[in-house]
Amino acid sequence: MFDGYDSCSEDTSSSSSSEESEEEVAPLPSNLPIIKNNGQVYTYPDGKSGMATCEMCGMVGVRDAFYSKTKRFCSVSCSRSYSSNSKKASILARLQGKPPTKKAKVLQKQPLVAKLAAYAQYQATLQNQAKTKAAVSMEGFSWGNYINSNSFIAAPVTCFKHAPMGTCWGDISENVRVEVPNTDCSLPTKVFWIAGIVKLAGYNALLRYEGFENDPGLDFWCNVCGSDIHPVGWCAASGKPLVPPRTIQHKYTNWKAFLVKRLTGAKTLPPDFSQKVSESMQYPFKPCMRVEVVDKRHLCRTRVAVVESVIGGRLRLVYEESEDRTDDFWCHMHSPLIHHIGWSRSIGHRFKRSDITKKQDGHFDTPPHLFAKVKEVDQSGEWFKEGMKLEAIDPLNLSTICVATIRKVLADGFLMIGIDGSEAADGSDWFCYHATSPSIFPVGFCEINMIELTPPRGYTKLPFKWFDYLRETGSIAAPVKLFNKDVPNHGFRVGMKLEAVDLMEPRLICVATVTRIIHRLLRIHFDGWEEEYDQWVDCESPDLYPVGWCQLTGYQLQPPASQSSRESQSGSSKQKKKAKSQQYKGHKKMTALQLKEELIDGEDYHFLQGASDQESNGSANFYIKQEP
Repeated sequence: MFDGYDSCSEDTSSSSSSEESEEEVAPLPSNLPIIKNNGQVYTYPDGKSGMATCEMCGMVGVRDAFYSKTKRFCSVSCSRSYSSNSKKASILARLQGKPPTKKAKVLQKQPLVAKLAAYAQYQATLQNQAKTKAAVSMEGFSWGNYINSNSFIAAPVTCFKHAPMGTCWGDISENVRVEVPNTDCSLPTKVFWIAGIVKLAGYNALLRYEGFENDPGLDFWCNVCGSDIHPVGWCAASGKPLVPPRTIQHKYTNWKAFLVKRLTGAKTLPPDFSQKVSESMQYPFKPCMRVEVVDKRHLCRTRVAVVESVIGGRLRLVYEESEDRTDDFWCHMHSPLIHHIGWSRSIGHRFKRSDITKKQDGHFDTPPHLFAKVKEVDQSGEWFKEGMKLEAIDPLNLSTICVATIRKVLADGFLMIGIDGSEAADGSDWFCYHATSPSIFPVGFCEINMIELTPPRGYTKLPFKWFDYLRETGSIAAPVKLFNKDVPNHGFRVGMKLEAVDLMEPRLICVATVTRIIHRLLRIHFDGWEEEYDQWVDCESPDLYPVGWCQLTGYQLQPPASQSSRESQSGSSKQKKKAKSQQYKGHKKMTALQLKEELIDGEDYHFLQGASDQESNGSANFYIKQEP
């Protein structure tokens, strides 16, 4: 395991053979930082330690920060080099611009004036660095900084079964050891060192090099699925050198023994981890495949589209009739919005025939087995009927759950749903949901779970009461037992961070937070935006991703909105919501559940008490028929 370390190990024993005395250095103020040649800054521990100059390289520094008991050298490297006349002579010659001599010479100690000059130079450097940092922070977004500065937590990768490694993440957790590039090294070649996971945030891990103990000075964030992270033992197997960071090289004389002690009993990544990552990022959908997808201008029908590109399982679909290939639609390959060619005809769904009479060269139909499977249902017994009332996610305003009506019953368990009070006369805004969809709910679901139900547009008898509305419209509620009541053990918690698709603009993936949980139903808030832009999403939606997914797949992540961007965009966005455009940009899965007695379709049903927002897991029946 440690052969990689042996290949680049160094004799770290210090030399004390020289009997030359050191001059006393007058102490300087305790708040004075000093410069070390490797860039590390030290401060006075007690204000009395004074300064010292390395006898090998001439570096000026605080005595207590120097190596060895005599404090004659700034590092292990200088101490070792001093004992080697040939190496010392060559270094001295390079420093002085002279040819090397056979006998080593000791560099002259720097006077106090030189130390103060070095300090002034250091202060100027700090000011320049501060200006540079400010400029960078304004331009980019870093998940690591965002999480650290606010003490956020992120949803674990295991919550996202559709994402890479979602089903084979295993026991990757804090304290797992890995081999990573050593960035604290001056060697010209790429070297590695062992680090431990301090904190996990989705795919991202906060790492700390072994040997730093409780010192977070060089902690850094890294994507666990990246190409530079390896299990312990990889360097030895690959012939790569293990070199300790130069900041801590002086801490131990026998690094091999240190590693053996630290790594005994420790966990690391599986040997085939990188292979599993690669396999989990292979996607069956390819460019030029033809599919049927919802028509974003007429929700009630589908159209043929062609896969233009695939990024992390997300598809950019271009409608087949788009000559300039700009009329597109984004969705995940497991989205319920896409189907195989011929699906619409097979279930009786409306379909817009293409003006293109034959397939374009290179285009081919996607094999049916690649699409997400829906649960089989039995429509022979009691089933949904046209005119039945229910509650449903509004596909044109995903932050609301609305009063809705079943407008048409299709084959294979599919239903055409209309939002009461806002339907087009020709039914062009009806939307297709499967009977098992977590986006439709029985009458009373919102009241039971303290969710605001959006009444039909123009309905004036407020507050809205289902009993009165059913009587006024002469309608019946869809039977509770026909709705999906399964609740997976999803693992989400309120406050968790993630990356989520803005389903009203599905090409965008944004920094987001889970703000409410009702069994499998999640309320997703987009950081930096008002709550009116929140969206209801199912816990198994393929439009949710772990922190770090965009970085892993090369997709662009939208950072939290700034105040200026909110003000510039909120006006037009609010108008869009009020007008409820017929153009559909994205769909959101929803979930059905929970409690209270309600009179539905002439039968008494008892709704079990709903869980609080903090309760997210468990499977149960949430709608139980009341015994007489």
